[in-house]
Amino acid sequence: MSTDDLMEIQQLLGRYAVHMTRGDIDGVLAVFTPDGTYSAFGDTHGLDEFPALVAAAPKGLFLVGTAVVELPPAGDREGDGDTATGTQPLCFIDHATHAMRIGYYNDTYLRTADGWRLRTRAMTFIRRSGAHDSGRPHAFERPGA
Repeated sequence: MSTDDLMEIQQLLGRYAVHMTRGDIDGVLAVFTPDGTYSAFGDTHGLDEFPALVAAAPKGLFLVGTAVVELPPAGDREGDGDTATGTQPLCFIDHATHAMRIGYYNDTYLRTADGWRLRTRAMTFIRRSGAHDSGRPHAFERPGA
């Protein structure tokens, strides 16, 4: 993976955090592949569910750290270097209460005609107990469910 590839992925992840902080759903959607997914709270959601997910989520500041990005082992590469995985730390601060949520994202990336994009993003929360988990199901409900 080239330095240019790493910088492009880092910028992609930075855009995700800025767009989430600003509540810019179109900007958030643009960092994903069309078949991209987000996983948290015991479920995996497609991009069609993002507007409702973001509307239901607390608002505040998404602080992210530098992601560790890795290519798959040589024998497992899909498209000869067009996929990668990564882990990025997150600290979310609620704007009204300044309460924090901390954890990390586990991601898969795909190089597309438009550049690198997130294919999957899965949230893992770090609890005060030290436990790491994907969260408990919460108030978000799928339309028609």
